[in-house]
Amino acid sequence: MPDLSPLAPGAAVPQDDDAARLNDLGYKQELNRSLGVLGNIAMGFAVVSPVVALYAVSMVGTMIAGPAWVWALPIVLLGQCLVVNVYSELASQWPLAGGPYQWGRRLLGPSFGWMSGWVWQFAVMFGNTTVAYLAAPWVFALVGVVPTPGAMVAVAAGILLACMLVNAYGIRILSWFVSLGIAAEAIASVLVGFTLLLFFREHGFSMFTETLGAEELSGGSTTMAFLAVLAVAGWGFIGFDACVSTAEETKDAGRQVPRAMWWALLSVGLVVILNAMAVALAHPDPRAVVAGEDLDPVTTAVVTAFGSWSDKPFVAVVLVGFLACAMASQGGAARGVYSLARDGVFPFSRLVRRVNRRQAPIGGLIASTLVSCTGLLLGLNATAIGSLIAFGTAATFLPFFLVSLAALIARTRGTWVPSGHIRLGRKGTVLNVLAVLWTAFEVVNVCWPRAILAPPEAPWYQVWAGLLGTGAVITVGLLYLAVKKPQETLRAARAREEDAVGTSAGETRAGELTPETP
Repeated sequence: MPDLSPLAPGAAVPQDDDAARLNDLGYKQELNRSLGVLGNIAMGFAVVSPVVALYAVSMVGTMIAGPAWVWALPIVLLGQCLVVNVYSELASQWPLAGGPYQWGRRLLGPSFGWMSGWVWQFAVMFGNTTVAYLAAPWVFALVGVVPTPGAMVAVAAGILLACMLVNAYGIRILSWFVSLGIAAEAIASVLVGFTLLLFFREHGFSMFTETLGAEELSGGSTTMAFLAVLAVAGWGFIGFDACVSTAEETKDAGRQVPRAMWWALLSVGLVVILNAMAVALAHPDPRAVVAGEDLDPVTTAVVTAFGSWSDKPFVAVVLVGFLACAMASQGGAARGVYSLARDGVFPFSRLVRRVNRRQAPIGGLIASTLVSCTGLLLGLNATAIGSLIAFGTAATFLPFFLVSLAALIARTRGTWVPSGHIRLGRKGTVLNVLAVLWTAFEVVNVCWPRAILAPPEAPWYQVWAGLLGTGAVITVGLLYLAVKKPQETLRAARAREEDAVGTSAGETRAGELTPETP
């Protein structure tokens, strides 16, 4: 049965404030709570990852809208700040692993919460597939080998397995590796970005008003091109919720996790904007990128500026950034699965909820790695892996929307009044409305079928991959709800928890009214 009830009467009361808070929320402290705020920021920073974000969106953004694409970045950053406002209030009150699931079931009930967690979980697990697959070419670039599709899949699977092993050694080791990746990102992003911007500009800032004819791919419409860029740029500002995934391993989580999310999102956002502008201004031939002749404008700009000697060192630094992103993202996925499994509402929960002697969620690590590796099989067909990447972007924004919507509905009903350290009051309601509007727009925008975001002559299902993939995950989730009824498990456990709390409160009141016998 799921373990949702407080500790039994007579059990030792946790001395640690965080463990006591977790106990009040119905769970025992099973994971190793050793992260400070910097460690939590590092997890979010690594998953958002300026290196991964820039490589994911720079080439596509330039092809769609020319140099003017960079204006989409601050817009998306502001939109995601609206989401962080909502997440901050929720994480402050309920600092639990598996945020969308845990928050959704407390705000709108077990069915909604379970579905939110289900969608979020598969978005993260297939997101891990994407990161590992995109990291693999850098391994081959480092050794100077041209990969086959099979070799790409094999190396990507090796990356996922290596990340699982690092995660299995516990949060301290994971945090150390992630910190190494952040150091690499600082070199690759901040130092290189400022150097390009200050000393190697090939163009004036007026170039950011030009599209160089890229809108022709969108039927000549600049508006449609910019909407497509907003969909693409969304990939660059996701992952800050990894700070929530490690909430049960962070000291003073109710205060520090919201701070960490803000630091992770804003620091990465500013670095991505800096580097996107620097690469565009330092690139020797932006028209070649628009024409699809230069598929790696970031490396082109760096090597042109610094010389051919910088090629391998830059590749090594970028690879380290990708690996740190994969490790942190996989850690977040494992903790999300663990959060569902300990409540008995995930397939094979008894096995998946296991924690090893290093207090790492080993069951969740194995389960999430298996799912991510299964997704890699699509990499044997480049068209198929492209569909997975499109789905991953769409499915990531859907939980943002569901959580924001649940928070807004609960606010307006009066069933949720934020009671954590972050309480925004009426301003929070306004920001919540804006977060719902932003995430709803971005879900539709990302899922919208666009041939320009698919390879030339791609089959129809890749053009529709975002909508089809999201629909498939939701359909499977609804079938699981109908057949396995995890919501009933959660309702029964909640009733037992409330009975236990009520009994405890009644005994306390009786003790207060009855004089002690000498």
